Amino acid sequence: MQKQGTVLRWDATRGFGFLRSGDTGVDVFFHARDLQGLPEPRPGLAVVYEEIHVGGKGPRAMAVRAAHGPFQAGGGPQLMARRGPRPPSPASDPPSRADPGRAPPRQTHQRGPAGGAGAQARAAASPPARRRTPSRGARSENHGVAYSWMVAWLALVAWGVWTQRISTGWLAALVAVNVVTFAVYASDKDAARSGGWRTSEQRLHLLAVLGGWPAAWWAQQWLRHKSSKASFRAVYWLTVAVHCAALAAVLVHQSGILLRF
Repeated sequence: MQKQGTVLRWDATRGFGFLRSGDTGVDVFFHARDLQGLPEPRPGLAVVYEEIHVGGKGPRAMAVRAAHGPFQAGGGPQLMARRGPRPPSPASDPPSRADPGRAPPRQTHQRGPAGGAGAQARAAASPPARRRTPSRGARSENHGVAYSWMVAWLALVAWGVWTQRISTGWLAALVAVNVVTFAVYASDKDAARSGGWRTSEQRLHLLAVLGGWPAAWWAQQWLRHKSSKASFRAVYWLTVAVHCAALAAVLVHQSGILLRF
């Protein structure tokens, strides 16, 4: 059935909008493909359309076109002349004071739903926000902390070798556990990419606390593996502290028996 109404709002980015029915005052949905000769409907524009009802979703407008001149529904008196101008709706823009049968002048600045559609169009045209990444200063600070731990650890190991509290065999085992740690990180990185069998985080932390934490840190940086997971990083630094504290406690022991084999 052919009816007359006015455009209530129009979303240019999504390509749909709503009409305010001149008959019942009900909002009627319409899509961009339902427009006929309307490149961009503007709020307040008087239109005529065919109203249908599909699947209990409310009325929908088809064949929407601009209303040129007075319109009569069913051969009766002119609808707009009989009803007079409709009061402005709080959810819509103020109607134009011009002839309701004519399209209002083009508005440069719109507020409400129309302004929202324009803002959405501008937002869609603008480039997406760049994802925040740690600043170079923050990364340098984190590297500085890691380097400080490594220097202190190497100094502790060197002191243990010099005082003969760390045997050659234990030193070789310490080097071996670092090589194994880096290899395990690389294998877990490949498994994460290919969907293969993963290494548990508990095993990675065990290797770190046994002395492989320097290789673990380099693997995290070079392979970009486990370097951004906050919970894993927190436990990792705990293993670093535990290992260094245990090593220092053993080395200050006069006999140094625990490090000889």
